[in-house]
Formats: sequence, structure tokens, C-alpha cells
Amino acid sequence: MRDDVNSASTTDIAEQTERLARLTNRAMLAAAQMQGHAAKQASGSEYQLMDAGALAKAYGTFWIDMMSDPAKLMDIQKTVATEMMAAWQTMLNPSDDAPVRDKRFKDQSWSDDPVARSYRDVFLAFDRATTGLLARLPDGSKDHQRVSFYSRQMVSALSPSNYLMTNPAARKALMETQGESLLAGLENLLADLERGDGRLDIATNDDTAFEVGVDLATTKGQVVFQNDLMQLIQYAPTTKQQHATPILFVPSWINKFYILDMKPENSLIRYMLDQGHSVFVVSWVNPTRDHAEKDFADYMTEGPLAALDVIRDITGEEKANILGFCIGGILVTAMLAYLAGIGDDRIASATTLASMVDFEDVGEIGVFIDDERLQSMRHHMAEKGYLDAHHLQDMFSMLRERDLIWSFVEANYLRGEKPPAFDLLSWNSDSTRLPSAMLLWYLEEVYLQNGLRKPGALELNGVEIDITKITTPCFILATELDHIAPWHSVYPATGLFGGEVEFVLGGSGHIAGVINPPAKRVKYGYRTSDTYPASPDDFQAQSTAHEGSWWPHWAAWLEARETKKVPARKPATKGKYKAIEAAPGSYVKSA
Repeated sequence: MRDDVNSASTTDIAEQTERLARLTNRAMLAAAQMQGHAAKQASGSEYQLMDAGALAKAYGTFWIDMMSDPAKLMDIQKTVATEMMAAWQTMLNPSDDAPVRDKRFKDQSWSDDPVARSYRDVFLAFDRATTGLLARLPDGSKDHQRVSFYSRQMVSALSPSNYLMTNPAARKALMETQGESLLAGLENLLADLERGDGRLDIATNDDTAFEVGVDLATTKGQVVFQNDLMQLIQYAPTTKQQHATPILFVPSWINKFYILDMKPENSLIRYMLDQGHSVFVVSWVNPTRDHAEKDFADYMTEGPLAALDVIRDITGEEKANILGFCIGGILVTAMLAYLAGIGDDRIASATTLASMVDFEDVGEIGVFIDDERLQSMRHHMAEKGYLDAHHLQDMFSMLRERDLIWSFVEANYLRGEKPPAFDLLSWNSDSTRLPSAMLLWYLEEVYLQNGLRKPGALELNGVEIDITKITTPCFILATELDHIAPWHSVYPATGLFGGEVEFVLGGSGHIAGVINPPAKRVKYGYRTSDTYPASPDDFQAQSTAHEGSWWPHWAAWLEARETKKVPARKPATKGKYKAIEAAPGSYVKSA
């Protein structure tokens, strides 16, 4: 028996030694990759989200402002001291420990372990004091916005939940697994560095859990047309009759279209088919160097305009409804103004989801976009012809750094866990590249110059864009906690568009607020109003709250505009637009 135990122990030691040797070799290769990535950044050949010079200037301005108001500085110091005293009081008197709602410290060990509790409470006191300080910064200054944003990033990074020695749950896992959690965490870290070729590409989902066309984007249909920028999918009906007017979905091209067709239970495409609509969807290409010169006007011409021509030929209907999501909604808005400018009334109704029209206040994304950053981006894309997908993915993650960065650092690296299978995060990781001509024009003319709101400031295919000339009935959805398209920047459409507008304010954020299907228990409701005051805050104050999903409200709004039904339309199988391949098509699968 003793010989068997000794033999097993020897085998275990040998396996662990071999494993450590492999990890050491991988770590050395990863270090070399990191050096190469750092060298690219130093040479300027790798685009960086953060401009060190602009950040230094911002903090310089901040300290000048603080020193010019000694009374405010003294008040802030007093507040910090008070917060710290409260933290020490709790540490000395554990009975005073109140429940902590912060998700980073939800594990009971943060309260049971007195040392960990002291780390937690001192950090939270510092966090509250910093938040209070940043709240005193004047609104509207780009420098102060940068200070606020990057200070929050630094404070989030300092949380004791992010470090093995100060995280009691991670230490407990280390002891219970006899070191296995630490080795697994190191393997996760090395895998993320290897995947990013020296850049830390944090895994936020199980990349083996879902396959597009198998687990996601499974609604039946056919690709009936394609060009350099998109494939057009016509979906198979799920009802015997359909509304005569077809509907075209125009998704964002920053991510792939299947956010609108995830699992069957949360697919907006499937929902609309079940409501008796004839549904077509644009699936954008994942651009390469060959698409470098494709600009915003090309996305309009080769995207929805080309799709509408095909849909008219297939259905025989002169008009169509259209929906645009995120930047796809911005494109739809610009296209409506373009069609108004040339006297084309082919759109029966338009719906935009989380799509801004006023870029005066774009929220925290503004810290990443200015003339200097645009010049750096132009230099970076001069050779490649596109912006790599991970840059925007990193930017969006920083907007919710606790949930999308540090929670995974803690789980993946400190506790050695694998990310769970989550369809929305799987889609979020499936980003696309952006062609240089389109991106530079969009950021310069729309984001920085706010040209979409200004009549005649933009021009597409020789036509001046004036959104006040839009008379198409429009359904506009914004979401209350949207960090990407702040609802205050979506709401101005109610006063700018020249036709009927139905504005709905959904709950939650950019994705969860939009992909909020009807179910027995819908987490987020929505708000509506019969009138639209100039101020979005006044709208919110007077609006009526509704429980449940906004989807049925939208479906009823569409159906109120049409009573004509036709036999259900199956995807075309012959003629000019016969089926090319089954949905979801090949463009969406391009990495």
C-alpha cells in the first residue's frame, strides 16, 4: 500500500514539474510577445486609445483648478478624512459592519476575515472620497472629463479584489485546490496573452460554447443578394400570411448582425416573423485592406439603398419599413434625410434603436475622440486600411471596467476559473474591423463636428443632409443606462424630425435594454409620453412607466399603419435574386 502511495505521489510530482516547465516556456514566449507589442506602441505603429500627453495636460489643468480654490480643497480633504475615520471605526468594531452592496465584495469572506474587511472598507472609503471629488469637477470640460474617467479606471484597478494577497476568496481557492487555482489562473493569463499576440485579450466568455449558425443566428432564411459590403438575408415565414410591407433590419457594423438573432427566445428577427412580418436583414462584411476606401456614403449606397432595391424587386412592394440599430440607426437617419433631399418616399416607417442624432454630449466615449486621437488613428490606418476590432472592444470595456475587465481578472486569473457560456458576451467578443475612409469621415464629421444635427453640414452622394426634412413616421428607442448612445443624445430627434415621432425610453443599457424580449418575467420596462418637451429630463418626469418589454409596443405601432396582408413570402429560389446560401451566410462567419 505504501509503495502505491509513493508511486502516485511521484507521478503527481512529475506531472506538476512537467506542467510548470511548459508554463515557464509559455511565459517566456508571452514575455517576448509583450515586448514586441510594447515596441509597436512606442514606435507609433500600434494605435493607442489613451494619449499620454493629453492625459498629462488634463491632470495639470485639474490641479491648477484645485489649487486656485483652497476652500474647496480643504473641504475635500475633510471629506476624505471623515470617510477614512469611518472605515477605521468599522474595522475596530466589527459589529458596526453594514452590508456591502458592491459586487466585488459579495463573498462572505470579505466580512468574516478582519484583515480583508479592513482592506475592503479602507478602499471603499477612498473610492467614495474620490467619487465625491470628481463629482465637483465642472461639467463640459474635455480635460475634466478625462480626469474623471481615468481616475475611475485607476481606482477600479486598486480594488483589493484584484490581487491574490488581498482577496480572501482567491486565497481560499488557492488553499482548497492545493495551488491548482493559481496554475489554472496562470494558464488563463498566458492563453489571453497568446491570443492577443502580446496584448492582454481578456476572455469574457467560453469561446467553445456557441457557434454562429448552430447555437446563435439559427432563424431559417437565405442569402438572396450580396455585394462588396453586405449580404442580404430573407427569412422564412413563420405565419401563413404576412403584412404586405416588408421590413429591413440595418444592424451596426461595429459588431455582427446576429445581436438581432441570438437564441430563439431572445431573437428580435424571430419575434417579428412571428408577428407576421416579411423580414430582411443586412449582414455586413468584416472589412479587409480591400475595403479601405469605402466611406459612409458607400455604406448607405451599397447597404440599405441596395437592399431596398432588391426587396422591392422580390416583394413587388414600392415601400418598406426599416430598422437601424446603433450606428446602423445613424446610417438610417442620414439615409432618410438623403431620400427626402432627392424626393424619394420609399420608406413607409423607420425605427432606430440606441442611435444618437446629437453628438454635443456623447458621454464618456468622448475621452477617446478628439483631433489628436483622430490624427493618430489616421497614421495607424494609413498602411492597414482599417482599425482592428479590439480597439473599439477595449474602449467599450473601459466604459464598464468593473464588469467587463476586473471581474474577469479576478475570476479568470486569481481563482483560475473559465468564463461562463453567455450568448451576449460571445457576440460582444465577435467584433469587426472598420475601414479607414468610413471611420475617419464618421468621427470627424458626425462625432466631432456634430454634423448630423446641423442642416447641410453633411453631404452624401452630392446631396446635403438635413434631418429636419424627414417626414417619415419614426419610432425611436433609447435606453436609460446606455453608455454608448446616451439617451439624452437620442432624445433630440423628437424635436428635429419633421414627421410623426414615437419616442420610447427603455430600461437598462445599450444591449440589454434593446434585446429585452417578452417573457413571463421581463426585467426592464419602458416609458412613453404623448408629448415631447424640449428637455429630456422633463420628458422623463412626465412620462408613463410600463412594465414588460417594449417589443409588443413597437409591433403595435407598426401594425397600426397597415392592414393589408399577403400570402407568406418564402425566400426567393429562382429568378434574378435566387438563394445564394443559407442564413446566416458566410460574411458573418468571417474572422
